[in-house]
Amino acid sequence: MVATAATSAFFAVASLQPESGAKTSGKGGGVPSTVDARGIKSKSASSGSLQVRTNAQAPSKVNGTKFGVVEGLKGENDTPSHHERTIINQLPDWSMLLAAITTIFLAAEKQWMMLDWKPRRPDMLTDPFGLGKIVQDGLVFSQNFSIRSYEVGADRTASIETLMNHLQETALNHVKGAGLLGDGFGATPEMCKKNLIWVVTKMHVVVDRYPTWGDVVQVNSWVAASGKNGMRRDWIVHDCKTGDILTRASSVWVMMNKETRRLSKIPDEVRVEIGPYFVDSPPVLDEDSRKLPKLNESTADYIRTGLTPKRSDLDVNLHVNNVKYVGWIVESAPPPILESHELSSLTLEYRRECGRDSVLQSLTKVSGGGGGSVDSGYVECEHMLLLEDGPEILKARTEWRPKYANIPGSLGQLSELSVAESA
Repeated sequence: MVATAATSAFFAVASLQPESGAKTSGKGGGVPSTVDARGIKSKSASSGSLQVRTNAQAPSKVNGTKFGVVEGLKGENDTPSHHERTIINQLPDWSMLLAAITTIFLAAEKQWMMLDWKPRRPDMLTDPFGLGKIVQDGLVFSQNFSIRSYEVGADRTASIETLMNHLQETALNHVKGAGLLGDGFGATPEMCKKNLIWVVTKMHVVVDRYPTWGDVVQVNSWVAASGKNGMRRDWIVHDCKTGDILTRASSVWVMMNKETRRLSKIPDEVRVEIGPYFVDSPPVLDEDSRKLPKLNESTADYIRTGLTPKRSDLDVNLHVNNVKYVGWIVESAPPPILESHELSSLTLEYRRECGRDSVLQSLTKVSGGGGGSVDSGYVECEHMLLLEDGPEILKARTEWRPKYANIPGSLGQLSELSVAESA
């Protein structure tokens, strides 16, 4: 409607009646008799006496016919201009028409973008919200994660806790996506009837490369049987852009009675529920057969005491989330190792659950890398989390590689930097 008004206002100027009475050619279309020297009147009397004055200047010729519009636009009280008229000030006023067209096109473009949104970058996901899906005949669960700014550390890479949280999230979503989620935290309907929950006993994680802020990773997870009363869950984490494997992990889970806090065998009813989802495949990581030693205050190199869980560290089963244990053992590593190395693998052996009123101490022993000194070699540490009254919570082994060790030439730069810092 705006465009129609603007168009009529413009083209009315170009079709004014010549004052001299000259006839126009048929090709020119003629000038309506309702146009006088001062403006435009409607064709029919019924439409009212609306008049539109025009201040635009029309060309002196249209299809070879001279128009006397310039003189006709002068009023009785108008005085002739002493300025010489140029080509520019004799052109029609296009502003109203252009404004109307611009408004229409902007509105149309906005509606088109809202109704027909498509990813503009090839690395954007078909699953941008990371809801996940079950693939490979219903046996593998796949979910995408975008690395957020609050999930990276000072070295601009995702923390080990972030990766561990991704693994845990896909495990729970796998159960939910398969339609097996009951009222419990990852528990099936039959498990809920028997007050059973899953607890992890062992976990082995190898990180080949840490993703950085803005990277998108795909986590694939599946389950398999582990002995008579256990379940194994494996994960592989890929870089969505390059397809490279970033992380591999394998874990063993058993059932525990939620009320008595005792381990339980897998009931036949539960086995019927989860059995169809078991994959007959070897673990993605070979089990670390080395025995984890027991540490004490005399054998440990570093000891941190007074560790207490926060309310945010508890899960729905009211015990400390297993990812929190990883944060405690990493924080207890020697500062020189944390500054110059990154965690490449960890082996965890969960011994006992930890409640919100527990007070712990973290013990660390460096078994490689010159007692934790900064160098270009690999470092291995042994860890133990203990309650202050003695019982073991967790035993672990971590391996550390120099930061940027997978980038050619970075080891030499790291050695030079270490020498400069020591000097």
